[in-house]
Order: sequence, then structure tokens, then C-alpha cells
Amino acid sequence: MRASGGERDLKKVSTFSGRGTTEAFRFVWKHRHQHGVKALCLHLNISRSGYYAWVNRRPSERRAENADLLFKIRRIFNDSKGRYGSPRVYQAFRREGVAVGENRVARIMREWCMTARVMRVYRRMTRRRDHLKALPNHRLDVGKPVAENQQWSSDVTYIKLGKTYVYLAVVLDLFSRRIISWRLEEKLNANLAKATLRQAFTSRQPEADLVFHTDRGIEYRAARTQALLNQYRVRHSMNRPGRCTDNAEVESFFKTLKGELLHATSFVSLRQLRKHIKDYIDGFYNSERLHSSLGYRTPLEFEKIN
Repeated sequence: MRASGGERDLKKVSTFSGRGTTEAFRFVWKHRHQHGVKALCLHLNISRSGYYAWVNRRPSERRAENADLLFKIRRIFNDSKGRYGSPRVYQAFRREGVAVGENRVARIMREWCMTARVMRVYRRMTRRRDHLKALPNHRLDVGKPVAENQQWSSDVTYIKLGKTYVYLAVVLDLFSRRIISWRLEEKLNANLAKATLRQAFTSRQPEADLVFHTDRGIEYRAARTQALLNQYRVRHSMNRPGRCTDNAEVESFFKTLKGELLHATSFVSLRQLRKHIKDYIDGFYNSERLHSSLGYRTPLEFEKIN
């Protein structure tokens, strides 16, 4: 009499080549619905009671800790909208008093494919600027700021909106990395730079001799912008030729903004884009985002404690 299909399949189980009892238990668990636990244990010469004990065994303490840690990592990762990599997630745990190793956080995030959103920085469009006077880089002479409103930095980047581009100008306090003013407009000109500057002066009221650093863009060298800087007795500092790293802090902000907010996201109107940038700067970057250069504090927090 020919064996049934089920019997032939069961005979194949005898070819199981697991290296130990745990592997055998896993094999039984995988095939239990096709052949039944009793038959599989008999063919593999393992104890049914041992198998059921293995099934009902509670997960190890380490596995339980990892499961709990994964839940907490997901909470921090999701709260940052996918913007935090493992270093910032680790620092968030430290702030909460959770004792965990940075490598362990990185390993779990890697296993569960949690990767921070990143994106390259868009380079600014080439503009003619040779006919206006350039200024020296005063930042090389004054050293790092030790308080707010001693050194500001500014720049403009472009953002694609539909089939065209719009322009974002920001002013950043180099002491706390706080974005103290910003504007988003359809045109790139001196009015954009001047309006962003005026907003910063109004909100911060800096003392005379503030160092204001920019690149050599025409919007910063224009007469109307220079007049406003002179009104507030500001020392205007500029990048050295070919040294975009002289303004690295603002470039870093633009990279962060585009990687954490704009990457893989489309906006239908200038108004909508403005709202999202406002929410990002006011609701996250200045007040919630942990900055490694500030000892993993937020800009607002860093200003308060200093």
C-alpha cells in the first residue's frame, strides 16, 4: 500500500539536521500545524513535555529589556519625526535618566531600520557679485562668542516649490545656534536680507559692535542692507574667497532643515511651506532638538543656563 502524502511529508522530517534541542523545538513549532506536535516529537526523538516547556518559557530578561527599550526608542524617534539618529536618541535617554549604552541603542535602531532623515545641502544659485565691495572675515579675530547677541550669522538658500524656487533667509545666533529670524519669499534681493535683519534687530535688541557674518552675496553687500547695519553699528564680516565653511553653522542648519523637514515632502503653496518651516523652527529646532555642539541641549535651553 502506498503511503499517503502526509505520511511521505512526515518521513522527510527525519532528515532534520538541527544542531541541538532548541533547533528541534523550533522545527516542531514551525511544522506543528502540518504534522502535529506528537508525531514530530516522536520522529525527532525529543520530549513533548520539554517542547511545551520551551514554548511556555518566558522570554529572557535581556530580550524583555530590549523589547521595552525598542518601545522607548520608537517613541523618541517618532516624536522627532524620524529626525534623530542613535546619538541623539541616546542623549534623549540620558536627559530622561534612562541608563543604556549608546552602542546598544545604535544596534537596536539598525536592526529595526530606524535611520535619521538626511539630505544633501542645495547649493545656492550662481549670482553676479563681483562689482560690490567684499569685507574681511572678522570672526577670525574675535574668537568664539561667550554670550548671545555677540555674533550672528546669516545666509540664503533656495527651496523648490512646484516648478519654481523660493528663497529662505535666516539669521542665527552663533552662541546658541538659535534661529532668531527668518523669511521666505519668492524673490531673492536686498529686501529679503534687510527684512530678515530688521526682524532680528527688533526681537533681540543687540548692543553695538555686534559681528554679523555672511557670505559675499549681493543681497548682503547692497547699499540698503549696509545702511541698516550701519544704523545699528554692526561690524559686517564676510567669508573668505572660496571658503564656504566660514559660514558652516548656517550651512549646517540648512542641511538639517532640508533633511528633517523638506526631504521627500512636497508643498502646494508658499503659505503652506511657511507654516511648516515656522512649526519646524519654533516648535522643534529652537525648542526641542538636541544639538551636539551645545552638549546635547536645545538652543533655548542653552541660552537660559548661560
